[in-house]
Amino acid sequence: MVKKPRAAETLHISQPTLSKELKALESELGKKLFTRSSFSIRLTEEGMLLRDRAADLVDMADRIESEFLTISDVTGGDIYLGLAESYQIRYLAREIKLLKEAYPGLRTHIASGDTEQVADRLDKGLLDFAVLAEEPNLRKYNALAFPAEDVWGLIMPEGDSLSEKSFICFDDLLGLPLFCSAQAWNGEVARWCGGRQEELSLEGSFKLAYNGSVFVREGLGYLLSFDRLVDTSKRSGLCFRPLSPKLTTKLYLVWKKYPTFSPMAERFLQKIKQVFLPIR
Repeated sequence: MVKKPRAAETLHISQPTLSKELKALESELGKKLFTRSSFSIRLTEEGMLLRDRAADLVDMADRIESEFLTISDVTGGDIYLGLAESYQIRYLAREIKLLKEAYPGLRTHIASGDTEQVADRLDKGLLDFAVLAEEPNLRKYNALAFPAEDVWGLIMPEGDSLSEKSFICFDDLLGLPLFCSAQAWNGEVARWCGGRQEELSLEGSFKLAYNGSVFVREGLGYLLSFDRLVDTSKRSGLCFRPLSPKLTTKLYLVWKKYPTFSPMAERFLQKIKQVFLPIR
């Protein structure tokens, strides 16, 4: 919701001028972008789409400006990364730290999200690299595999009856209110269930494991997630038990097939190639 007088004040124009410009924009696009009331307006679905596209354009403009300002800077530059959640991000962080020691002016811009979100930003040219938690389309991307794999399991309150088990099997999940990312529920978890997924109860979905862990801590359910994404130490009030049969996910660092890299992004790629694994 946007309050009209405040919006006009922010833009340093009069309220009648703002209203006229908004109506002209709707006329030009042929879509209703706003739902109006006496003192406020709300975005329609088309309006929200326009807002998101405009935000992407602003991000791209900022990136272009930054790249041209630093293109001749031999000590620094910018790298744009989209990261899925995983403890393995530490491997990237270590290499970035080493690169920054050689190039003190290095700046790293991070966008976090699930595979769909970061891949979308990569495709739009808003990122140099993305970390995907699923096997990439090698017709579309170049890719390197992370050195390890992420292990799936169940996060539960410490002291829960299931915490006495060393592993969690499918039947242990029956009747439990489960939380999981939508991507994983429809992907890895569905395959692990072997056709029995409909017997499970998905209480809700999260894009960030930390938020899911808060719900678990408050007794709202159990979280299916990677190991080492959230704190499950003795003081956390939570514990983690791996699934059986074992379920793992590989992570991939990907970039577009025919990229136009800044000098710093190219240096980053050459360094990462020394540590990460080529896909065979």
